[in-house]
Amino acid sequence: MATPEATVTMSAMDAFEKLEKVGEGTYGKVYRAREKVTGKIVALKKTRLHEDEEGVPPTTLREVSILRMLSRDPHIVRLMDVKQGLNKEGKTVLYLVFEYMETDLKKFIRSFRQTTEKVPLDTVKTLMFQLCKGVAFCHGHGILHRDLKPHNLLMDRKTMMLKIADLGLARAFTVPLKKYTHEILTLWYRAPEVLLGATHYSTGVDMWSVGCIFAELVTTQALFPGDSELQQLLHIFKLLGTPNEEMWPGVSKLMNWHEYPQWSAQSLTKVVPNLDNDGLDLLRQMLQYEPSKRISAKKAMDHPYFDGLNKDAL
Repeated sequence: MATPEATVTMSAMDAFEKLEKVGEGTYGKVYRAREKVTGKIVALKKTRLHEDEEGVPPTTLREVSILRMLSRDPHIVRLMDVKQGLNKEGKTVLYLVFEYMETDLKKFIRSFRQTTEKVPLDTVKTLMFQLCKGVAFCHGHGILHRDLKPHNLLMDRKTMMLKIADLGLARAFTVPLKKYTHEILTLWYRAPEVLLGATHYSTGVDMWSVGCIFAELVTTQALFPGDSELQQLLHIFKLLGTPNEEMWPGVSKLMNWHEYPQWSAQSLTKVVPNLDNDGLDLLRQMLQYEPSKRISAKKAMDHPYFDGLNKDAL
């Protein structure tokens, strides 16, 4: 007679037909799959568990419960089911079943870059509002994403619906804030306090990333395309001016602070020329050096930039 584990394995893999591998995250492979019973296309995230642990580690269970809770928001990719199975070596594997979205913001932006056309400004506004709404929902439930980037923002080109994905690095930010490792965000969207080695940080890290994504949507080019932590900081300093204690109290006490070349702030209009004044103002508020001065996602939703948008439809 089959053991319960074997039955679970069968049900996890028999319920779906893997169609193709669509990506590989920090925590495992992602497949586009078809649910055999309904024919529905889903994204199947196969999560490796720590070798030495019996059963499912608490960190994974926590991640799953966070994802289930956040799934209630229309701008966060929906976790539909979780199935447990065993791999060939007999180790426990979890399959997280997500709704499938056809593309992501990275591919969407790239499709414009190839034609030298720009993303229509109305589309930028619609996508940005949805992003702020999803981030506000995460932050309102005490969750930092910490790895927001175009690749993690899934979308449907037909409806222009945007959803935040890959909350694998999400941690509940409790008060007082825990010390976090700073080996997280993709460099281009990484906040300066993280690059400078801050160990305590909050919602501002996500809002910085949102600002970088905003600028990239408008220009189709990354705002700060650094290829090392130092390069990344220099890109930021060249545009926003080299920070000092007056601008950002406490900056020189951060672990990775050095004496940097002195640059004066440039006008954002130079780098994001086709953005209107309200848009530039919102971008400026997202890219404040002092993390606590950055606009919150909730406040951003009420910014004049979004006036005239049919917010209820989003």
